[in-house]
Amino acid sequence: MDYPGNLFVVAAPSGAGKSSLVKALLELDARVQPSVSHTTRPPRGQEKNGREYFFVTSREFDEMVLADAFVEWAFVHDQRYGTSKKAIEESIAQGADVILEIDFQGALQIKRIFGNAVLIFILPPSWEELRSRLERRGEDAPDVIDLRLRNAAEEMAQAREFDFVIINELFERALFDLKAIVHAQRLKFSAQRRARAETFKALNIT
Repeated sequence: MDYPGNLFVVAAPSGAGKSSLVKALLELDARVQPSVSHTTRPPRGQEKNGREYFFVTSREFDEMVLADAFVEWAFVHDQRYGTSKKAIEESIAQGADVILEIDFQGALQIKRIFGNAVLIFILPPSWEELRSRLERRGEDAPDVIDLRLRNAAEEMAQAREFDFVIINELFERALFDLKAIVHAQRLKFSAQRRARAETFKALNIT
């Protein structure tokens, strides 16, 4: 089904800078709205329920799975994350551009349901830089960092399944690339026809 809004799905291995890039984009582009996922993991730092994530118990998550409330959900680093199908549909049906930050499994599941979704993968410039960023973040114990790096190999192998790839070597350049993808998507024929249906109709363009 076509919707007037666009759906952008951003995935990356932990430490590649996905969250920082999406946050910066949201500050620069008021037309882009975040999609807030549900997770069973506890909040980190200054995270607040309903802003970064909806933090739920395992039992609450199970109930949502049984109710078929998620467009996708997956285990990531021993925790579960899920995206509400209803919330996405309501936003893009109203013409909003929605952006999601999820793992590659969820991104590929969403593409099967929302065929017009634009998949974007963020890569680090090197393994050494990825480890350095995880260590500088200061949020995880050494064994957790090792787990994230092992998972990163599997995650990055899926980049070929995405529509766009951004290498986050210089943050400003990576942010420019992300903005360019969003802007270009809005100008594609199919997106313009959905967003400006009346104009196309008036010009007899089908």
